[in-house]
Formats: sequence, C-alpha cells, structure tokens
Amino acid sequence: MTAALSAHELIARHRSTLDQALEAIRTRAYWSPHPEHPKAYGEHGSLDAAAGKTAFDALLGTRMALGQPGTDDWVGGETSPYGIDLNVTYPHVDLDVLLPAMKAGQRAWRDAGAEQRAVVCLEILKRISDRTHEFAHAVMHTSGQAFMMAFQAGGPHAQDRGLEAVAYAYVEQVRTPDTAEWTKPQGKRDPLAMTKQFTPVPRGIALMIGCNTFPTWNGYPGLFASLATGNAVLVKPHPRAVLPLALTVRVAREVLAEAGFDPNLVALAAERPGEGIAKTLALRPEIRIIDYTGSTEFGDWLEANARQAQVYTEKAGVNTVVVHSTSDYRGMLSNLAFSLSLYSGQMCTTPQNLLIPREGVSTDQGPKSYDEVVADLARAVDGLLGDDARANALLGAIVNPDVKARLEAAAGLGEVALASREITNPDFPRAVVRTPVIVKLDGAKPDAEAAYMSECFGPVSFAVSVDSAADAVELLRRTIREKGAMTVGAYTTDAEVEQDVQEVCLEEAAQLSLNLTGGVYVNQTAAFSDFHGSGGNPAASAALCDGAFVANRFRVVEVRREG
Repeated sequence: MTAALSAHELIARHRSTLDQALEAIRTRAYWSPHPEHPKAYGEHGSLDAAAGKTAFDALLGTRMALGQPGTDDWVGGETSPYGIDLNVTYPHVDLDVLLPAMKAGQRAWRDAGAEQRAVVCLEILKRISDRTHEFAHAVMHTSGQAFMMAFQAGGPHAQDRGLEAVAYAYVEQVRTPDTAEWTKPQGKRDPLAMTKQFTPVPRGIALMIGCNTFPTWNGYPGLFASLATGNAVLVKPHPRAVLPLALTVRVAREVLAEAGFDPNLVALAAERPGEGIAKTLALRPEIRIIDYTGSTEFGDWLEANARQAQVYTEKAGVNTVVVHSTSDYRGMLSNLAFSLSLYSGQMCTTPQNLLIPREGVSTDQGPKSYDEVVADLARAVDGLLGDDARANALLGAIVNPDVKARLEAAAGLGEVALASREITNPDFPRAVVRTPVIVKLDGAKPDAEAAYMSECFGPVSFAVSVDSAADAVELLRRTIREKGAMTVGAYTTDAEVEQDVQEVCLEEAAQLSLNLTGGVYVNQTAAFSDFHGSGGNPAASAALCDGAFVANRFRVVEVRREG
C-alpha cells in the first residue's frame, strides 16, 4: 500500500505534541492542544461554526459508506433527543468476513513500532479536532447534551482523553528497549553473549462498546489505547449514538490508508434495531480486548463471560457528597447546584446522595439546620435554572425514556424538597427538558435505604439525613464498597472529619474532591491531570487514564540470538 503520508512527515508534524503530552502526564499540570472556544476554529483547515453546521446537516438522510468488507445490509434509526430524525444509515457487517480482514492488517501495524503508531493516532485526532463543530452537532443530537457541552466534552475534552491514552500507551511500550546486548562473564572461559530483541505485540482485535451519553469522551480512551498498542479496533456504537463514532471510524480509516496501513484496522459494527450484537461480539475468539461504558448488569456479564478478552468496564455507582461544614456556604450551594443540574444529571460522575447531619452544619453564615441546608440548595438550583434560556443551555435534553421515568418515580420516594418542572426549548419543541428533583430521605429508615443505595441515573438527588459526621463517613464507606462511586465530594472545615473522609476514599479507592466552591465541579475531570474512576471499587474496573489502562493491551515478545 502506497503511503501518501510518510512516517517521517507524521513524526515531524506530531512529535512535539506527543512530547508535550508525555510531559503533561508526568507533571499532571494543565495542558491541552485542543481549543475549548468555538471561535478558535476556522483557520488552518478547520471548520468554523457555520461550516461545521453545514457539514452536519449534509449528513442527515445519507448512507455513510465506509468501504468495509463484509457489508450485508444498511441499518440506522437514530432520533435526536431534540426531536430530529437523523435518517443516517450505516453498514451492517458479516463478522465472519470483517474480523479476518481486520486481523490481516495487524502485522504491518505491529511492525511500525510505537512512535509511528502514536503519530498516526495523533493525525487522526488532529483531523477530528479540525471538524469539532461538525462532531459537536453529532454528539448533541445523539446524546441530548446542550450544544456548548457537546462542543467541549464531545470535542476537545474527548480528544484530550484520546491523546492522553496514546501518551500512556507510548510510555508503556518504550519502557523496554528495542534491543539489548547481553554479556555474562565466565571467568577464564569466553563470556556468554546474546543479542536480544524486544517487540510489543498486540493482543488481537479490540472491541469498543460505545455509550449513549458520552460516545466520544468515553469511547476515545479505549479506542486510541488499543490502536496505539498495535491492535485493530472494532467500534460497536450504542444504537442511539452511532453518528459521532461512525464519523470517527471514517476519519481513522482515511488516515490509516494515507499512512500506508490497512484501513480495516478500524471498523464499525452498527446493528439492526433490537439485534443486540454486543454479546455476540464479546464472545468471539478474535476479540481479545473489550472497553465498555454502561450499565452494571451488562458490565458484570462481560467480566464474567468474556473470558478470552481483557475487559475494561466503566459501570454505575452511587456518587456521594458529605456536607459537614463550610467556610463558604453560598459558594458551596452554588457549586452543588451546578453539579446537580449539568446535563440533567446524566453523567456517571453526578452526585446523587448528599449526606447531611440531622443537627445541621456550621457555616460562615452561622449554623444551618438540615432543613435549611436542603431548602437553600433547592433555592440555589431553582435560581440557577430560573431563566429558561440558561436552563436549556445547562440541562440539554433527557436522553431516553428510562431517565424520564426514573425522574418521575423519584418524587414518590420521600418528601420533595425541589420538584422537577418541564421546560420548553423554543429551538427544539419536541425535546424533553426537565429540571432536577431533590428528595429528602431519613438515612435511619430501612425503606429509604432502598432508594439511596441504588443508582438513580438522571436529574435525581437525595438529601439523606444522618446522625453525625461519623455516621456520614461510615455510610460513605459502605456505599463505595457495596455500590461503587466514580466521584466523592466532601465539605468540612474540621481537619479530623476531612482526614476520615480521605482515609475512606484511600481505602475504598474512590476519587475525592474537597470543599469545591468555585469553578471546578465534582463531576468534571481534566485529561492529563485527573483520573476518571479508579478501577478499585465496583463502579469501574479501570481508570481513565493510567498505565494499567494500556499496559495489558500488548505483550512484549523476546527473540534471543547468540553472538
């Protein structure tokens, strides 16, 4: 295959970016090569806002041909949470044809080496970045995120996570030298001499099972970690969110071909309505790596049944915030209100349980009772979302009917401190937009435990009254251990309470945010610096990203020669 992009050209183009990413994961300092502001695009080949919207509109009602082998049908059916029928169709594949074709390209990809694989991945990410506006609309109209969130989380933040995975993959592969000269003295006899060669080899074909809410942000780490370590990658999108990942696959195939590699190293597996091909794919012997984001039930099934594969899951958890005391009561309420409202709570990191002592909390505004804290938080959420235009920009749309059903049922679980209300989106009148509900629960009552000890994904939070700070810490421990948590938050001015919460999070392996009152929120993480999940509690079997996330996607094979 003739390369239009030479290895030398790609290294010259992207090596400095790779080096900066390597430095960022070493220092954990802020860095990103992908602009967050929409106005930063439109030069150097990137699409500006108008061109990106035009490109997205041109996709609607089309057949997305990818040139994959084994296409036996065309499937589709995505409907935007904003009420638009996308009418895009995608290739349905015969796995017995596609999987051997994917495997055929792995030898040349393996032999290319870690650096060349890394810069090819960076070229893919650069081309995706140039089309961020187009991708933002694709993410918005499959996930229900409001446009700015879809632009940032689905665009630069997702691209950052992909680049972060490439950086970790590179570090782990070059940890072992390519060759070594080994000499062992033998006294009066001639020394023993060996030349040793070490080659990172891929496990096989990786399966990336996409999610509905964050198709790119959650999908890119696994996709690029597997690709950068030499594996072919089969992308199986969520049926409601195919478009962003289909675009990703198309870009990846174009870059691979231009760089002289088999484009079938990356392929799409779209499915017919109700087909449920994820289980079939997960058990195929060719599939040696699986990345999955979604429900605990299916994640547990993958871990138990896909024994031939290395399985990385991000499942569900019950995220908890301990509210004990604060030196910035207004800032605490504002920060929590935003965290509960962002994307209608449809994030795996959104707080669900707020543990508040019955006797109340101490604040810079004097002591506040449990009832006062809950009422003030309800007013903060109501104030944040009181303007419908601002509410629409923050909430987005409810992603599927199950979330709406859980939201409506939550009001019957206890005393409602803040009722959810319906908001009309004037630009998308068919969108389902709802504000959060806050429900008061008595932590000492067994019937309440069934509610707060289960994940209620969506704009639902429980203000759980507890007897003391010690009880809050113990309930936090039990929640993480039994149900898992992607995030934990705590507000306290007491050093002993802070230490107790921190110790629980260290022992139970949960990521902790303390006393957030400004512009950083418990449900947001920054690539190259923050770890998303830990892999140490039931919510996830992996962290995004660390060395463990990439190191077992390849093995090192040694060849020894005498002399």
